[in-house]
Amino acid sequence: MRQGKSKKKTALLWVVGCVLLLAAGGLFIQKRVPVMELLQHGTEDQEKPDQLLKQYYSDIEKGRFKEMYRMLEKESRERTSEEDFIARNQKIYEGIQAKNIRVKTSDVEKSTKKETTVQYEVTMDTVAGKVSFSNQAVFHAGEKENPYVLHWEDSMIFPELTSDDKVRVFREEAKRGRILDRNGVVLAGEGTASTVGLVPGKMREDSSRDIGKLAQITGISAEEIQKRLGAKWATADSFVPLKIVEKLTQPEKLSEEPDEKITRKKERDEALLSIPGVMLSDTEIRQYPTGMASSHLIGYLQKVTAEDLKEHPGEGYHENSMIGRSGMESLYEKELKGQDGVEIALVDSKGQKKSVPASIVKQDGKDIALTIDSSLQQNIYQTFAGEKSCSVAMNPYTGEVLALVSTPTFDGNDLLLGMSNESWNSLKEDVGKPLLSRFRQKLSPGSSFKPIIAAIGLKTGMVDPQEDFGSTGLDWQKDSSWGNYHVKTLHAAKPAVLQNALICSDNVYFARAALKIGKEKLQAGLDELGFGKKLPFEISVAESQYSNTKQIESEIQLADSGYGQGQILVNPIHLATLYTGFANRGDVIKPYLLYQEEGRREV
Repeated sequence: MRQGKSKKKTALLWVVGCVLLLAAGGLFIQKRVPVMELLQHGTEDQEKPDQLLKQYYSDIEKGRFKEMYRMLEKESRERTSEEDFIARNQKIYEGIQAKNIRVKTSDVEKSTKKETTVQYEVTMDTVAGKVSFSNQAVFHAGEKENPYVLHWEDSMIFPELTSDDKVRVFREEAKRGRILDRNGVVLAGEGTASTVGLVPGKMREDSSRDIGKLAQITGISAEEIQKRLGAKWATADSFVPLKIVEKLTQPEKLSEEPDEKITRKKERDEALLSIPGVMLSDTEIRQYPTGMASSHLIGYLQKVTAEDLKEHPGEGYHENSMIGRSGMESLYEKELKGQDGVEIALVDSKGQKKSVPASIVKQDGKDIALTIDSSLQQNIYQTFAGEKSCSVAMNPYTGEVLALVSTPTFDGNDLLLGMSNESWNSLKEDVGKPLLSRFRQKLSPGSSFKPIIAAIGLKTGMVDPQEDFGSTGLDWQKDSSWGNYHVKTLHAAKPAVLQNALICSDNVYFARAALKIGKEKLQAGLDELGFGKKLPFEISVAESQYSNTKQIESEIQLADSGYGQGQILVNPIHLATLYTGFANRGDVIKPYLLYQEEGRREV
């Protein structure tokens, strides 16, 4: 008997020991579970109805619609399939661009043993502004793994929403502001173009040859044309738009365009309309009346890219928006753009609006008036159109910039409408660099820099305007230490005094003047005039320099600097600004482009 008891006792101790080992092992395993795994499996708090509700709305912004569906009770799943649930929720929340979704629960009430009601408030940011509403969610008792399951209705999206309703986003496009010159002449504004499109029902049965011809004229591939014709919404009577092209000039404006351009447009339209099914429809677009004369200054618009949408979140841009790509269109984008009207509406099965959870009122963009004189702008362009040049015209007493011209150039209207790859590559590879805005660069000023050297020489007292430097002829060097290097000039001043040197544009005189001023004083004088600093101007331009290394390093470089050579590089707008000092007793006036009723004067 004792032996039996002993065996029983041993067995009991063995069982207890095993239980303790298992418990210890379980505890040990539990302690080693990674933190992320614990978060994924949830905690007791997360299994409470209010916490589950917060998790549900948190999953919306993360796009975890499958996880949301798994929270639903059996009855809700039977009523709505997983595919339909995901499609409806995803389409609505992505359509209204819901983000920053926040949930605040106010009351959790267990109405029955099997049902718990949670009162809550939701706020979220959307494409139409902030949305907020109060609602309630009903949870039913579930199984061990899921103690609470959600009774789902469409009203969890919006309280008034039923399964027959739709959520729609309506847009009212803001009118983009115009860019005007100082006299109110339009430099960028509303215009009319032609949309080339196809009406499928009017096309020939075998239209492959016609589509090939259309592709050749428009620059759109035949595959792309077929793809657009195959869109779900396209019917036999639909107008399927393909491309926007420049409209044939109205008769009253024929004299404003070159004959060659008018002829090309006529031939294009005739070729298009000869294709069965092709139609041309008028459409409003942005237009640049001064064309190539102002392209670098005004810039152009283009359709937003995916990168643009990422860089400008919450600023009202969408897939079909246009954005300023350069020039004034880009610089004053915010003012010109305005704010589209946007409305989120619940619409019933008859297409009637039930309610509007959020809306933004349309605000048209502002007009921008510039100091530019469009007539002067065009006259300068026509004068230098065939050359590599840059021209700046400025009122020296006010700082108003009257013209900014860079040639050769491009036509902003062409870029707005869209160019073929062939045309774009031709523009990019042109040796004249028509895409380069020369008035934003720093260029060698040459003889135009001599008056600046004279001004610094006079201010420092190192140049006496009456001093005769003596006749050196057309070729000069300081001494034999310069080796074979000589300063050359086309015209030598006689006598070699400042006034004659300016009249003759004598390189030798100004090389010697720079040496007399000396490196330190010349650099200090140029520093005072804004070299190496950002020009206070609306357009960002290159900083002027007197050396590649920020120091003039030799006598020869110093001498060359005296007549605008060496390593002297000046921004053209900066140079024009420096010249205002000659009209204002030494005061250099700040340049500006935004028109003021009364011309301002800032030193």
